[in-house]
Amino acid sequence: MIGVFAAGERGRRAAVELAGFLGPDAVVPDGPVGPALRALWPRLGSAVFFLGTEAAVRLVAPLLRDERADPGVVCVDGGFAVALLGGADALAERIADVLGTQAVTTSASADSPLDELVELLDATVEGDLAACGEAMRLGEPVLLANPLGFPLPALPDNVVAAGHETAWTVLVDDRVPKGPPKDHVVRVVPRTLVVGVGSSTGVSSSAVSAALAQLEEERGLDLRAIRAFATLDRKIAEPGIADALEDWGFWHDSTTAPLMSYPGEELAVIPVPNPADLAIGIPSVAEAAALRGAMELSGGGRVEIAAEKVKGAGVTVAAARVLPRGRLALVGLGPGDADERTPRAEAELRRASVVVGSAECVAQVRHLLRPGTRVRADGAVRLAEEGAAVAFVDVGAGPVVAGPIRADVIRVTGVTRQL
Repeated sequence: MIGVFAAGERGRRAAVELAGFLGPDAVVPDGPVGPALRALWPRLGSAVFFLGTEAAVRLVAPLLRDERADPGVVCVDGGFAVALLGGADALAERIADVLGTQAVTTSASADSPLDELVELLDATVEGDLAACGEAMRLGEPVLLANPLGFPLPALPDNVVAAGHETAWTVLVDDRVPKGPPKDHVVRVVPRTLVVGVGSSTGVSSSAVSAALAQLEEERGLDLRAIRAFATLDRKIAEPGIADALEDWGFWHDSTTAPLMSYPGEELAVIPVPNPADLAIGIPSVAEAAALRGAMELSGGGRVEIAAEKVKGAGVTVAAARVLPRGRLALVGLGPGDADERTPRAEAELRRASVVVGSAECVAQVRHLLRPGTRVRADGAVRLAEEGAAVAFVDVGAGPVVAGPIRADVIRVTGVTRQL
């Protein structure tokens, strides 16, 4: 629920008009602001005040309990829509757009499109994300390079493609840029790679670590992009491999890259670019294991060799890439009230570049959408299969789509009422 509070007849008229634009979740309570706010506070997802910022702060301060549960607060003061509390930047920007005023957002990086991008891609960040996010928020031109074609959330108009002069660059890639480091560059490194490891018996951990380093030094892959390792099943207990992967996890601050293993008969049938006549009777371990692991993690999506095999002292490594594809979030809005919509549903709406649904459903969530989000009445599956990040919204538990879809599908069910 969005509570819109105002004092005086003029303020109340403005509040009623704004509530009409914010949709059926918005209510304008009767009576004095203070008692109405205290009565509605436990049920509010957001609160909007047509008051001075100092007065709004004094009203909400005694009610604040938990930053994770307190409603977002926006104050319409003069020619500004000020996001005061609770990650209310998107709502402030929506209100500013409706009223023709200027949004004032108060969190430099929290709840920014770049944060959504990092979370969406499960990525590591290198560079000053907060400063870049603030430049984006202030309308400065920001170059976004996305050479592998990852699905992106809605981004403001000042995020531009190549050919523009910009102060900041955001690079979304699992490869290390060539040349010396540049200023004002934020690298977003998605976890896309599966590294296959083959070795002789008794291989040393230093040899395995040196071979992994060659993937970065010679093949240009960022080792922070590793999502999993893979090998022949009989090699999973090899101490040198286990110790080297533990070292990798320590230096890259990660404990979430598993070591997957496969029997020789599975690896033997996988086409690889560099088959060999190995003593163990199969044509490849490193390349085949990398591809097999990527196939498993892709869920039926496309994979490719990102780095052909590199040989070290008693060890061979190779890397396969899980190629990006579109994203379809099937979002249930519950019976329709804001408190029956889950936090994850709201997160998926912020991550989408396209929201698809009936006019009634979209009206319920429009205030949650980032500026630049496209709205469509249909075509959710087609748009996701074309590579977009799509949220398909419907009442109740959510929409259902039939048949296989060439996109990653996430289902977020709405809260249902118990009778």
